[in-house]
Amino acid sequence: MRFEGKCWTFGDNIPTDRLVKPQYVFEPVEVMAQHVLEDLDPTFPLQVAAGDIVVTGRHFGQSSGRAIATKALKGTGIGCVVAESFARTFYRNCFEVGLPAIEVPGIKDLVSRGDALSVDLTAGEVVNTRTGARATGSPADPFLIDMLEAGGLIALAAKRPELFGTG
Repeated sequence: MRFEGKCWTFGDNIPTDRLVKPQYVFEPVEVMAQHVLEDLDPTFPLQVAAGDIVVTGRHFGQSSGRAIATKALKGTGIGCVVAESFARTFYRNCFEVGLPAIEVPGIKDLVSRGDALSVDLTAGEVVNTRTGARATGSPADPFLIDMLEAGGLIALAAKRPELFGTG
């Protein structure tokens, strides 16, 4: 499972409330996506393009288990999220809503905003195609890949009910 796109970089310790401000959590995903990460980079929701890749530091998505933050991020059209580390619930929520995510220690030191990246989720590898720099993280578990390929947890449950004791 590969993704290629332009890199957007963000820092460490970004809580879900910085992804989606509380005043937008009851809005449709399309509206939330227009405000994703705007406090950290006002150009992001205006210029992000389908397939772009978000790269962050440590503890991305901390503070809340609200899946709404991952849905809003996915609503921007990004291809995947690469972080040095994720809050565990946020990481799992990414896959449950069908948003690819991968942890790659040291990734922030290998990329700059605007770089072209290639991400191989099954191999756990990120390549900066501008510089040739490579970094390896933990490949996504095959079950999580199945979840992504199905379109998220609900779609996987509909496709393979036997996994959930309903088939």
